[in-house]
Formats: sequence, C-alpha cells, structure tokens
Amino acid sequence: MPQSDRPDQAANPTTVARKSDRELTVTRAFDSPAKAVFEAWTRAELFRQWWAPRSMGAQISACEIDARTGGGYRITFGEGPDAPTFFGQYVEVTAPARLVWTNDESDDAPLTTVTFEDQGERTVLVLSERYGAPEPLDEAIAGMQAMAPEQFGQLDALLASRGGA
Repeated sequence: MPQSDRPDQAANPTTVARKSDRELTVTRAFDSPAKAVFEAWTRAELFRQWWAPRSMGAQISACEIDARTGGGYRITFGEGPDAPTFFGQYVEVTAPARLVWTNDESDDAPLTTVTFEDQGERTVLVLSERYGAPEPLDEAIAGMQAMAPEQFGQLDALLASRGGA
C-alpha cells in the first residue's frame, strides 16, 4: 500500500526508533481516551480485530488474554500444528496506564512495555521492546517499521468505529 494511503499517516503517524543497542520504541498518538486504547490491548475480542496487519494476509485463529499481573496471553496465527503462536506472561498490568509482558516463544524474545499517556480524549502510546542481546534488534526494527504503522492504523479505525470509547 502506498505510504499516502496508509490509514495512520494523516494526523497521527507511527514512529519506530532505536533507543539503545538493545531497545526499540514505537510511538503513536490516538484520538481516544487511554481507557479505550488500553481495552483494545487487553480484551481478546478487540485485540484480534486490529493486531494482524491485513496486507500480510495473516489472521488470528486463537487469542487468549488474561490481562492481570501474573496472567498470560496466547495468540495463534493460522491453523495446524505449525501455526505461529506467540505467548507469555504479564509482569505488570496497571489499567489504563501500563502493560509489561514477556515474550516466551523464543530465547531471544524481548520484554515488552506499553505505556498509555492519558491526555483526556487523546492517548500517546509508547511501546518499548528490550532484548537481552543486541543481535535481534535490527530484525525487530525492520519488522516494526513494516507492520506497526498498519497495525496502529487498524487500531485507530477500531477505536473510531467504537466512538473513541
């Protein structure tokens, strides 16, 4: 999809940046209150509507989210025994301001933190991924640059369809 046709490139662009040799950040503002954005990240029925980039043809076939400190998540794309599955545990859940979780599907997976800065009817979201070693970071940045703008554009559309709430 051409850059100008991406749904997130109007008023609220998505920014992906290297924060250090082991950490990346993704920043995006949403024209919705933090509570609504937080719910879209923590309620499986909402999460599955926006997380998989449509242009990649990936579909979430299973999504379990127990968004509480000590709870877990499991997200599967496609069908069959070899379907990619991502899973981990919530280390911290502070509604509607902060989520921290592990990514347990591989040894070099990051610790992910998402903050939701409440600005009334607007939320600034910052996603941070911290890796244990520098090697996986370059690939992660490329993946985020390819997927995050579309994902967050889809999230923006979902929030708008729900009246921002």
